[in-house]
Amino acid sequence: MRAPDFWDKDGSTAKLVRRALRPLANAYGNSVAHRAAHASGYRATAKVVCVGNLMAGGTGKTPIAIAIARALLARDKRVCFLTRGYGGHERGPLKVDPARHLATDVGDEALLLATVAPVIMSRDRGAGGKIADAQGSEVIVMDDGHQNFSLVKDFSLVVIDSETGFGNGCVLPAGPLREPVRQGLARADAIVIVGHNPIDIPVFGGPILRARLLPVNDTSLAGDKVIAFAGIGRPEKFFAMLRGLMADLVGTRAFPDHHLYKQAELNRLRRDARARSATLITTEKDFVRLPPSEREGIRWLPVRAEFDDTSALSNLLDRIAARPLAAAPV
Repeated sequence: MRAPDFWDKDGSTAKLVRRALRPLANAYGNSVAHRAAHASGYRATAKVVCVGNLMAGGTGKTPIAIAIARALLARDKRVCFLTRGYGGHERGPLKVDPARHLATDVGDEALLLATVAPVIMSRDRGAGGKIADAQGSEVIVMDDGHQNFSLVKDFSLVVIDSETGFGNGCVLPAGPLREPVRQGLARADAIVIVGHNPIDIPVFGGPILRARLLPVNDTSLAGDKVIAFAGIGRPEKFFAMLRGLMADLVGTRAFPDHHLYKQAELNRLRRDARARSATLITTEKDFVRLPPSEREGIRWLPVRAEFDDTSALSNLLDRIAARPLAAAPV
């Protein structure tokens, strides 16, 4: 989705629109609170760790989920991911097979997560939790789902982008928030702030960690002439990263989040690249969303989440694994 202009503008018209949408925003936030108070979700045998956020759009939760999963795998835990499969037509529950499934089936995030650990895609998170238990998972890492209550969570991390913070402070549709900030943070066990910009956080008693997103390979783009395209929550962050890597960025093209590229769009990008003697480059999430037949000649830049305080991360992992974990299936 593209953010409406009135979310970010401060003019009188934008303020009037937000004021008119306030009743709908209040109803939306109240609906989340009602579901949180009255849900009776599935209680998995595995430990359930939710990596979610309060904002619509990208905050970096998928790289954080991957970093948490890698750290748990390094502790010899049997980890699986659970994702809704946004952008795919399958409803699940199913185990993602990267050799068989496309982004149009299970969404781009599912394919990206599958490079690290087994992935279960399910619109019904509770049903996905049952599959994870059946396959002997010890820890389920939910990529997104802070506002979903069909699966009981043992530990909830809220990821916040330090550049965008909480947007205009309004709940959907008046703003980008999925629920009021204090309401959402009341259910969080920890906060991860991505980036180093100062940000005002309401009173919060849990740990607050800082992390940043870094390119996995940061030396191969200096001086390279590239045209960048991205269909993620905040494409400008990707473009800024490329500039920081000293790439010669001769063109950019932003698409809506989770965009499924049409043949005509890819043809146009290739023509522009040829005309400027440049190489096309995109994000890892966009690359897995491309049809396999269209990936040749397109570069992609993988990123990783790096935590500033590794001891704080270790303490967080100790808390995540505090409850006795599921026994291996006989």
